[in-house]
Amino acid sequence: MLWKLRARLGYQVARWLMRFPKLVGQPRAWQWMQSQYGRMAALGDRSAQSFYGHLLLHRGKGFGAREEGIRLLRLAATAGDGKSAYQLGVLSLDGDTRQAPDAAEAARWWGLATAAGHPLAARKLADLYRNGGPGLEPDPAAAYRAAQRAAELGL
Repeated sequence: MLWKLRARLGYQVARWLMRFPKLVGQPRAWQWMQSQYGRMAALGDRSAQSFYGHLLLHRGKGFGAREEGIRLLRLAATAGDGKSAYQLGVLSLDGDTRQAPDAAEAARWWGLATAAGHPLAARKLADLYRNGGPGLEPDPAAAYRAAQRAAELGL
């Protein structure tokens, strides 16, 4: 119980320290901060998984960091984090060297993000259903429903 409190406190301090660019630029401080993010994400905290996943995806060095970031984003998205689900939809639609673009997978992730209240995901989902994509035929009815949901969410 005490170690969970310690992990949570360390995570909050590390998040607060992100405000100081000179400190983030120090390798030793940055390594400590990443260890706090990783520890909290390993404990199953959804917001930590989302934050650290995004951090590894966009700032991580090497292929392993990107893969770990995607893994953490998947965990957070399946736990109901809209921002992570949105990012996974973007990655699915973009594809990469190992995986072709998959609009059906992007629609699935953006559907989860929309259910979590992410307005941009609803807008992208409406556009995707309207225009279709790799592996997904256009569906005007689904596009209309997604556009209605985007309007409900304020976009």
